[in-house]
Amino acid sequence: MTSNLENEILEQPAAMQQLIENEFEHIKSLSAQLAGKFQYILIAARGTSDNAARYAQYLFQIVNKIPVMLATPSVFSLYKQTPNLEGALVIAISQSGQSPDIVSVVTAAHHQNQPTIAITNDPTSPLAKAADHTIHLNAGIEKAVAATKTYTTSLGTIAMLSTAFYQDQAMAAAVVNLPTWIQKTLDLNLNAVSRMERYRFMEYGVVIGRGYNYATAFEIALKVKELTGVTTVPYSSADFLHGPIATLKSGYPVISITHSGVMYPDMMDINKRIKSLGADLLIISDSQDARYLGNMALPIPEEIPEWLSPIVNVLPGQILGWQIALAKGLNPDEPKGLSKVTETL
Repeated sequence: MTSNLENEILEQPAAMQQLIENEFEHIKSLSAQLAGKFQYILIAARGTSDNAARYAQYLFQIVNKIPVMLATPSVFSLYKQTPNLEGALVIAISQSGQSPDIVSVVTAAHHQNQPTIAITNDPTSPLAKAADHTIHLNAGIEKAVAATKTYTTSLGTIAMLSTAFYQDQAMAAAVVNLPTWIQKTLDLNLNAVSRMERYRFMEYGVVIGRGYNYATAFEIALKVKELTGVTTVPYSSADFLHGPIATLKSGYPVISITHSGVMYPDMMDINKRIKSLGADLLIISDSQDARYLGNMALPIPEEIPEWLSPIVNVLPGQILGWQIALAKGLNPDEPKGLSKVTETL
């Protein structure tokens, strides 16, 4: 019997296709409405959605030259303080749209007459009702506690917003290819599941990424923690060199997201250093040279541009967490101590 998690991992190409077909034109229209009405973006999110926000930080600043800040929701919800949001476009990301602290940021922006966008899988949620504009993730019901298809569609939404703000046809064409690239990545990595069982005895580990894939490091670490209970810590490769590398020893599990592009040389340098220290290096990469360095490697199709790579690079991490959970005899649909909707104040 297949789990909900397995089904939802496999549904991601179709979910992305639905998102693009149903929302891309809406997003283009929305970007035109918002043109000239903000100077920076403030993003409110929690958990998995916070990792999507990290991707947005890099994408909007690199491609669109728009400054991006991450909100501190408890300032609004618990401390009852409202910063001056003049010039802000507030984007709230929440799969359920239920969390009161995220809603409080949008409500505060509305009271200051600043434009707001809700990115959510529930267009009837409190968050959607509080925002000026809603982008529906179109992911379908997600039953497993660990988010998969709502995460990748959140990233897809952010990619479409960036593309619409930039008005670039080549970027738009690349976005349209996402369902195909997601399917190819799933096919490649589902063929590797038998090799993932070697991590069933993993007790701790780190995940390293940088640039666009800083977000991927956080999301893969979260998926492994959620699904297996194994303490897995995310790092930027730069931050890892500032002290944490001293924790490495022979056999220490390290997952490295090494995608072609600006950060590739930096990631290759740290991979070589990690390997020299005897760590057990798992490399997720579109580069054969990078994969050759790993004790184990999980492949990504070669044609995917760096700015879209977090949407596919997270998939091997989802599958890895799922397979470790199965190998440990855990229920991948119901991780210990977690529920599907988390409402924080």
